[in-house]
Amino acid sequence: MNDSLSPLEIARAMVDLGAAKAAHRVPDLLIRGMLSGALLAFATSLALQGALQTNVALVGALIFPVGFAIIIILGLELLTGNFGLVPLAVLAHRTTVGRMLANWFWVFVGNMLGSLAFAGLFYVVLTDVGNVGAGPLGDHLRALAEAKTIAYEPYGYDGLVTGFVKAMLCNWMVCIGVVMGTSSKSVVGRIVGCWLPIFAFFALGFEHSVVNMFVIPMGMMLGAKISFADWWYWNQIPVTLGNIAGGFLFTGLPLYWTYLRGGAESMPAPAARMSFGPAE
Repeated sequence: MNDSLSPLEIARAMVDLGAAKAAHRVPDLLIRGMLSGALLAFATSLALQGALQTNVALVGALIFPVGFAIIIILGLELLTGNFGLVPLAVLAHRTTVGRMLANWFWVFVGNMLGSLAFAGLFYVVLTDVGNVGAGPLGDHLRALAEAKTIAYEPYGYDGLVTGFVKAMLCNWMVCIGVVMGTSSKSVVGRIVGCWLPIFAFFALGFEHSVVNMFVIPMGMMLGAKISFADWWYWNQIPVTLGNIAGGFLFTGLPLYWTYLRGGAESMPAPAARMSFGPAE
């Protein structure tokens, strides 16, 4: 039995998902956002550990999508995916710009809280509450946090542009992962579909704003020579903006334009179409 959806059905599902996300209550956005931030932090830690143990970076990239797949299946809230989906509901007149911005804000807060909570707990595990060194994984996290922030500083404006473009390319693939996660009616099909583009972005070392909500503070806890200003100026702000641009301009808008342009208002009622709920 063919469980895959057509491209038109996928595009319609994207609009439905965006509208559903914009309608969520703030407590739900925070809870689902916190879970997503923690799950990506789990997956990032596991991926880095796998790469270190095997000395093969691609092993980490193969492992990392486990967190994203869980987020897809559980219908949680991930900021980067929402950058590609919720604007489509605005274009289809299914929500407002104000609701879209509110969704982005509260999911950002939730993702940040979940990422920081996991970082604090992981610090306890790696260092026995600060009594021992964090080992090779700790060294790698410190180096990675510095590579994502102060390594851009010597290049000034060009460094900011580099981080922004890496973030655009990252969320191109992340939002394709969201799209592929709606391409099947089966759990296995959705997991396999989303795995491929997420593997690609992680393997290429692009910048993901939610992953960085864990990696950079974790590196700081472990002694990376990074200030709060370094984190936000050289990474969190330009990367978040780049993720917005990449998710919407490279994935959401092109698919909406080619499949639904001029016909969104006449689509069947949401209840009559395939629905995956509020999956990320």
